[in-house]
Amino acid sequence: MDTLNKASNYAHETYDKLAGVASSTAETFADKREELMDAEKKLMKNSRRHVRDNPMTAMGIAASVGFLLGSLLRSR
Repeated sequence: MDTLNKASNYAHETYDKLAGVASSTAETFADKREELMDAEKKLMKNSRRHVRDNPMTAMGIAASVGFLLGSLLRSR
């Protein structure tokens, strides 16, 4: 019976450690998610400002990218 109690205690300790690691990992992912969301918002804000300030350049870039993608997709 003593061996069974030791095994049970070891299993509980292992479970508690894994739960702690999982919780810590979840918190880290939540923090990183927030950082990425903030970075995305800044990038979108800067992109909108650039397009608003340079509409002809933005149209030229969009047309060039469209042409390149069309050429690449058509050749396949």
